[in-house]
Amino acid sequence: MPELPEVEALKDFLDENLVGKEIARVMPVAISVLKTYDPPLTALDGSEVTSARRHGKFLDIGTGDGLHLVFHLARAGWLQWKDVLPSGVPRPGKGPLALRAALTGGDGFDLTEAGTTKRLAVHLVHDPAEVPGVARLGPDPLADEFDRDAFAALLAGESRQIKGALRDQSLIAGIGNAYSDEILHAAGMSPYKLTSKLGEDEITGLYAAMRTTLTDAVERSRGLAAGRLKAEKKSGLRVHGRAGEPCPVCGDTIREVSFHDSSLQYCPTCQTGGKPLADRRLSRLLK
Repeated sequence: MPELPEVEALKDFLDENLVGKEIARVMPVAISVLKTYDPPLTALDGSEVTSARRHGKFLDIGTGDGLHLVFHLARAGWLQWKDVLPSGVPRPGKGPLALRAALTGGDGFDLTEAGTTKRLAVHLVHDPAEVPGVARLGPDPLADEFDRDAFAALLAGESRQIKGALRDQSLIAGIGNAYSDEILHAAGMSPYKLTSKLGEDEITGLYAAMRTTLTDAVERSRGLAAGRLKAEKKSGLRVHGRAGEPCPVCGDTIREVSFHDSSLQYCPTCQTGGKPLADRRLSRLLK
């Protein structure tokens, strides 16, 4: 799933390659992709793209007509830039193509989604806050005003496992399964530790790990073409998706806990005092 660093890099890519160009047509292909119908997508025809922004994991393409094409790539979605788009109108089918945005210059982009579970969502609105997922977002963890004390104030009202808290978009925007694993490893903290049990020094360390992990990931992705971002994310992860491999810090074997629709990875030596975590497959941690 694309998370804050990849979505930030996609935003920068669109700012460089899309802003200033004119939209010829936006064509939904998958029936499930479009979540709004007023205004219609035809309202974008002939509009100039004036901005590309990020709200948590949402991308927001603004036009000179005051409209915003806002989309969330969900778990298996991606943006594929095309210097030359195929001619003709794409037809619905069983392939991954969900939506095509054609520009008057012949270039544009496709939104694709792999797998059978379709969650990619596209909205056309006058204000990004009209999108429910955007409206409920918590603060951005890389915002200048989101300092250590602001982070501590958010956690003060919580009493749950820290892994779930970091992933809650209404608490902090943009962090998902992969980077929450990376942050907790950098902080040397168990994903099962309760937020209510965090001491002041632990909060400080967790905040520093969050900022450093996300900032470093953004910097690694900066300037990359959209097609290279997935590989860069995977290569930069130290524990997530690396169960069975040696921890790059201590050499212990990275372990995994599985859930009904996801999993987490951690290092026992670095994070849990050497003790393996129970594989709570029925846990509500990630719900």
